[in-house]
Amino acid sequence: MLSSLSQPHQSPAEPLLVIGAGLAGSEAAWQIASAGLPVHLVEMRPVRRSPAHHSAEFAELVCSNSFGALSSDRAAGLLQTELRQLGSLVIDTADRHAVPAGGALAVDRGRYSAALTAALESHPLVTVERREQLELPGAGQIAVLATGPLTSDALAEQLRSFTGREDCHFFDAASPIVEGDSIDLTVAFRASRYDKGDADYINCPMDKQQFLAFREALLAAEQAELKDFELGNASFFEGCLPIEELARRGEDTMRYGPLKPIGLWDPRWGDLQDRDVRRAKRAYAVVQLRQEDKDGRLWNLVGFQTNLKWGEQKRVLRLIPGLENAEFVRFGVMHRNTFLEAPQLLDPTLQFRSRPNLLAAGQITGTEGYAAAVAGGWLAGTNAARLALGQEPLSLPPTTMIGALTHFIAEAPSGKFQPMPPNFGLLPELPERIRDKRRRYGAYRDRALADLAPFARHPAPVTIPEPRPTPVTPAAAQSQLAPA
Repeated sequence: MLSSLSQPHQSPAEPLLVIGAGLAGSEAAWQIASAGLPVHLVEMRPVRRSPAHHSAEFAELVCSNSFGALSSDRAAGLLQTELRQLGSLVIDTADRHAVPAGGALAVDRGRYSAALTAALESHPLVTVERREQLELPGAGQIAVLATGPLTSDALAEQLRSFTGREDCHFFDAASPIVEGDSIDLTVAFRASRYDKGDADYINCPMDKQQFLAFREALLAAEQAELKDFELGNASFFEGCLPIEELARRGEDTMRYGPLKPIGLWDPRWGDLQDRDVRRAKRAYAVVQLRQEDKDGRLWNLVGFQTNLKWGEQKRVLRLIPGLENAEFVRFGVMHRNTFLEAPQLLDPTLQFRSRPNLLAAGQITGTEGYAAAVAGGWLAGTNAARLALGQEPLSLPPTTMIGALTHFIAEAPSGKFQPMPPNFGLLPELPERIRDKRRRYGAYRDRALADLAPFARHPAPVTIPEPRPTPVTPAAAQSQLAPA
């Protein structure tokens, strides 16, 4: 029997609404139309442009032209493989417009976006309207919200009113995240400051020489350029300064901030009550890592929001004792985005708990990366169609990368929620521990694809008019070189 949440609230003949024609919205609209249902796709460009986009084409890639690693024993590659199994239009189009990029899936941006636009605009069940959506749809309308991290101010205000809280908010920084297994606990130690509560933090101690070398590396490291629209008012970042800015403010600034050593002691150093031991062994500075997920497999560097280039982050942060071999699942970023406090608002089906007819997809839900946005679009579009047909919405197994991402954003601890990219640290542990990383990731892949098999689709190839490439502006050409 269908639950009350899955009962249709509108006639299947009435078009389902998709707001936003980015990666997530394009995929969602295609999945609805593929279910035989009419869909109304609203895109504000070119009537109103965002600060980041350079064209009016759908699913424009505004950062890198790469979807990440192709190999299915890499997190991004596994996500792509799952989407191919599920019949994703966006990934299929990316495959058809791929350019040489080593082991990554990179595309010719102009042809790729033009092909997706042509596919949707030529579909008999898709109606495209170019206008800004100023209000959320009514409670009786089945709709997918896929407006991305640059949601317009008017709609962001509507979201704040709808949720009754400031959950649709701008964030200016996120700290790097590392895999817990890659932290050297022969150097680092677990403790909370002054032993208050459980030993919830991993602490990486530095002596004075190590700290000064680390500070010098921070000061010399190369920073990424922020776009004008990301800079905003200078005071915007004051409450959450990048770690390299703290380093610039003085030799001891970090030691009185996120690297404060006071109240942290490793029992391996000796008896804390012995004054001579305490003086001789006390750390000069301490980098703390806070648990990011329920299972303690992902850890973020507390207070380490940064604007350093990603390669520089890896080099400099591996100077921290205990992180010499750290595996990064997300690098620190500083930019202005809008995203939902998803753990308070969404189910793993991507339905709003307070309004099951409204679904969210893409980066606005708190996932990171192109393929993750596509995955959210696939699930939200599929579930919108199922709702219209009176079917139970799908929640994919958490052993799959798509399921792991959607379960994470729905169930992550609130308060410190930050966007998350696909990574193997989100997946449940394997029954037996496999030490070799490639074999372990291969085992995760095999389990994921086996568990996804009941949901897999293999639709017939879609005939799409071959588009002419969209002219690339100088700004767009420059952004193609930037990291995703």
